[in-house]
Amino acid sequence: MATAKKAAAKKTAASSSTSSAKAAAPSAADMLNPMKNLKGMADRLQELNLTGGAGKLLDSGRKDLEALMQANEKSYQGLQTVVQRQTEMIKSAIAEWQTAAKEMPGKDAKANLAKLDELGRQSFQRAIDDIKELANLAAKSQADAFDVVRQRIQSNVDEVTKMLQRK
Repeated sequence: MATAKKAAAKKTAASSSTSSAKAAAPSAADMLNPMKNLKGMADRLQELNLTGGAGKLLDSGRKDLEALMQANEKSYQGLQTVVQRQTEMIKSAIAEWQTAAKEMPGKDAKANLAKLDELGRQSFQRAIDDIKELANLAAKSQADAFDVVRQRIQSNVDEVTKMLQRK
């Protein structure tokens, strides 16, 4: 008798957990029923506050384009800065090598080789430093441009969240 009561209790617990699972998640038949899904979507859409929705949508699109234009402008300015700095670096290196070449002819060969060796080492180290500087300039430029886009994406998320809040 006790085992029959235990079996009945298990069956009742199983059926109540099954019914609560059905309420929480739609069954496969519900998911395949397009009319029920459509009705549910229509009910949710009717609950949305879409007052002035077209104007908000146009304004949002305009803000998106403005953000893209601003990001492109920052990217372009960063590229200009990198190119200008690179040009300055090249001019400086050329001037340094020209000065060294003018000073060499009157000296002995050993001194000239030693000077060329030292100049080559300095130039190599400067080139590495210049590459780091240019990479940092480019990275900063791209980070600034991405920040504009990131802020606009956050604004879009905030706007959509606000629109989708229920009445």
